[in-house]
Amino acid sequence: MIARLMGLKTISPGKLDELVRQQAVTVIDVNSPGSWAQSHVPGAVNLDPMSFSESDLPPEKSSPLAFYCSNPFCRKAPDAARRAGKMGYADVRVMSAGISGWIAANLPTEAGAQIR
Repeated sequence: MIARLMGLKTISPGKLDELVRQQAVTVIDVNSPGSWAQSHVPGAVNLDPMSFSESDLPPEKSSPLAFYCSNPFCRKAPDAARRAGKMGYADVRVMSAGISGWIAANLPTEAGAQIR
């Protein structure tokens, strides 16, 4: 919802799940580390939406990136996606449904502390 208003590309939980299964996207969770540890998209990395740098992202600027936060009204993922776009990443999307929409779609999640 907010992502579209900001002129960003969006992706549905189902489509993101397809890309995750194909290992064709880098998924970035911008929720709090505690929220990430409870439940996140399989393979997602947890980054602070305001302080991540290019070194946290894939070196290839054409790599597909998908950002998400908690729910459709959260601004963290759209803001982080916009930052990545300003860094020169061309294929940036937002899963506007957030982790709440992912879970509501009965898609698989992972849990546990981040190793980074």
